[in-house]
Amino acid sequence: MSKRSNLERIQDILNAIDSIDEILLNQTEQDFVSSIVLQSAIQFQFLIIGEAVSGVDFFILKKYDYPWHLPKSFRNFIIHEYHEVDIRKVYYSKDSLPQLRTICICIESDLKSK
Repeated sequence: MSKRSNLERIQDILNAIDSIDEILLNQTEQDFVSSIVLQSAIQFQFLIIGEAVSGVDFFILKKYDYPWHLPKSFRNFIIHEYHEVDIRKVYYSKDSLPQLRTICICIESDLKSK
């Protein structure tokens, strides 16, 4: 298995954010809470985000003001404490994604310009 580049991992984050937006388009909290399919799909995308963040070199991430430990911690919580996950909190975690998207677009642009 080959190691993904920093750029590929940033693009993975952006793709996962886009997937979350698409999956949740026109879905209410109640739709989400009552659908294991939606819950599984969204949690999987958050796992991708956390794993991709973990794979980006720290010297790159530290240049950008963002709490990088949060996506990694959320990924770990979903994986290791799956029985404690409050599914409503997963649904509302989407509200933190615009800021992450903005930062990742900046990183993507910087990486492409090198």
